[in-house]
Amino acid sequence: MPFPSSSSAPPGPRRRSLLASAAGAVLLTGCTGGSGAPGSALPSAAERVRARAARDSEGLAARYGAVIAAHPGLAARLRPLRDEVERHAAAFGAFPAASASPSPPPSPSVSARAAGPTGDPGDDPAGVPAAEKDALAGLVRDERELADRRTGALDGLPGELARLMASVAAAGAAHVYLLTKGAAA
Repeated sequence: MPFPSSSSAPPGPRRRSLLASAAGAVLLTGCTGGSGAPGSALPSAAERVRARAARDSEGLAARYGAVIAAHPGLAARLRPLRDEVERHAAAFGAFPAASASPSPPPSPSVSARAAGPTGDPGDDPAGVPAAEKDALAGLVRDERELADRRTGALDGLPGELARLMASVAAAGAAHVYLLTKGAAA
């Protein structure tokens, strides 16, 4: 004997489920990228700037890591700066540095000095100078170059990306200060 249904609701979709699916469709439509044209596979200029900024930060973090590995005495001083650079990379959309997968290659301007030996017999194979002072000078140069390039790229960026880029450029300038102040002390 079948039990009668105690619900007197008519069969079919309910008002709540229709509202929820309409809201979900609006959210999905509103979050589908920003390249402009529907179905466009080409990234926008802002997306390219963001991707390059992520790669640059990853390259700089790798440079910090190489200096820390070559000069363990600098580790306590450099780890907080490297960790912040890794957070910058993540803010620009890079994968977390803790992942085991290799990261995409950083831009040549920052990573060229970290990619191979400089030709100096005192340098290790990772391109880190044997002298701590020279290794710090290389990090200062890389941080300054990247901060200047990011500041120069602000014009024409959309608001949120421009704010992020300016903030990270300012952090890079602060890193330059901390690296040079500590070297003089």
